[in-house]
Amino acid sequence: MTQLDALKQFTTVVADTGDFKQLGQFKPQDATTNPSLILKAVQKADYQPLLKDTVGRFKGRALDEIMDRLLVRFGCEILSIIPGRVSTEVDARLSFDASATYTRGERIVELYQAEGIHIDRVLIKVAATWEGIQAAEKLEQRGIHTNLTLLFSFAQAVACGQAKVQLISPFVGRIYDWYKKSAGASWDEATMAGANDPGVKSVREIYNHYKHFGIATEVMGASFRNVGQITALAGCDLLTISPELLAQLAASEAPLSRALDAKAAAALDLPAVHYDEAGFRYALNEDAMATEKLAEGIRAFAADAVKLEQLMQAA
Repeated sequence: MTQLDALKQFTTVVADTGDFKQLGQFKPQDATTNPSLILKAVQKADYQPLLKDTVGRFKGRALDEIMDRLLVRFGCEILSIIPGRVSTEVDARLSFDASATYTRGERIVELYQAEGIHIDRVLIKVAATWEGIQAAEKLEQRGIHTNLTLLFSFAQAVACGQAKVQLISPFVGRIYDWYKKSAGASWDEATMAGANDPGVKSVREIYNHYKHFGIATEVMGASFRNVGQITALAGCDLLTISPELLAQLAASEAPLSRALDAKAAAALDLPAVHYDEAGFRYALNEDAMATEKLAEGIRAFAADAVKLEQLMQAA
C-alpha cells in the first residue's frame, strides 16, 4: 500500500491546486484553490483559452465580477473531476471588510448555482481576520459554507469554532518557515521534524481543542513543505496537499500510522477558551509569528489578485 492510500484511511485527502488537469491521477475527495494557484495555472498554455473565453464572454463587466467568474469557471472544471467540494477564495483585499466579504462570498455561490452546482459543494475561502470570521459566521447562517484560511494561531482557530464555520485551514508550512528563519543557524532540522515541527504542533493543539470540546468545525492542515509534516498529521479531518507532495506520497510504501485521534483528544484535560473581539486581537498581537504571517499572506494574495486582473485586462 502506498503512503497516499494509507493516509486516505485516516484522513480526507484534498488537492491544493488550480491545475485541474493534474487531479485525476491522485483521486482526491476535495480541492482547494487560491489567487496564487489560479494565477500560476492561467500562465500555462493549457489554461489560456479558458482565461480568454471567460474574459471575452463578460467583456465590459466590472473587473471584480470577471475575476469571480474566472475563479468559478476553474471551480466548475475541478468539480467535474472530483466527487467532493471546491474552495474558492474571496479577494484578499477585502480581508478587513466584513460586509464586503459577505457580499462577495454570496455572489460567488450564486455564480456556482447559476452553473448548476449545489451549494454544499462549494466552500467560500476567507482570511481568518476578525472581520473575515464575522463575515463567515453570517455566511454560515445563510447556509453558505466557509473555509477560513491564512490561519496561524490558536486564537484564530478558537474564534472560528465560536463562529461555527465549516472548516479551517491552518498553514503548517508557513509556520515552520517562520520558526526556521527566526532560529537562523541554531535551527536543527532533525530535532524539529515530524511531531516536533512547530506547524504540526499548532495543528495538533487546534485539533485536540476542537475534538475535546465537540466543536464541529473541520480541521484541514494546509501549506506543507515536506511529506514528514503530512504523515505527522495523519488522522486530521482533512489535509490539502500540492500535486508534487501527493506524487511523493503515491511513490512511497513506507509505513504510515494514525497520529491524531479524536478519542484521545476527548480524554485530555484542556481549559475552555473563548474570545471576544478585544481578546482575539490581543491574543493575535501577542503571537508574533501569526501576526506577521497573516499580514504577509494577505499582502501576497492581494498582489497575485492584481496580477490576475492585469492578465485579464490583457486577454
